[in-house]
Amino acid sequence: MHIPDGYVDLPLALLFGALSIAVLSVAARRVGGEISDARAPLLGVVAAGIFAAQMLDWPIPGGTSAHFVGGAFAAILLGPHLGALCVATVVTIQALVFGDGGLVVLGANVFNMAVVEVYVGYAVYRAVAPYGEFRAAFAAGWLGITAGALTAGLQLGLSSAFQYQILTTLAIMGGGHLVLGLVEGAITAVVYRYLVDARPDLRPATTPEVSA
Repeated sequence: MHIPDGYVDLPLALLFGALSIAVLSVAARRVGGEISDARAPLLGVVAAGIFAAQMLDWPIPGGTSAHFVGGAFAAILLGPHLGALCVATVVTIQALVFGDGGLVVLGANVFNMAVVEVYVGYAVYRAVAPYGEFRAAFAAGWLGITAGALTAGLQLGLSSAFQYQILTTLAIMGGGHLVLGLVEGAITAVVYRYLVDARPDLRPATTPEVSA
């Protein structure tokens, strides 16, 4: 999912960088209402867990990689705005310290993983939650990462610096993550269920208390 430098044209990289800054600025202004005494200590734990999980990645065709992102997981536990800021921080540290994803395209990578996956994942979770929290967490992880991958495929396909046409990049990124996203969905659901079983107070306030 981390796109390296040289694969996205500079104008596109700047555009998605500006979009990321705009969304995260709004998130920062609205995040106060999402922080509670129970969730505040979770921020560092969730960020550390996502950071470690994202470091384990494998290449897929087209010059990018697939790995657990954790955007939906962060959104469910922390709320979408704090979740977006959490994942954006992780992606930024990885690029600056470990060179995982390019610096010029950092805004594009943040947009895919910290904006699209987080907010799409949270929307899916809210939509499916009435039918079971476990199902909702699975669907959020699965469809959230697929949406982020499709955005990455769109960026690559629109860029003249990339050798493949847009339908090819969308098929590779979207199709690959639609399958690999099943793993993300399963991890999201299993870890979420474990946490809420151990700490019921961490269950999102907007989630009906129904069994999966």
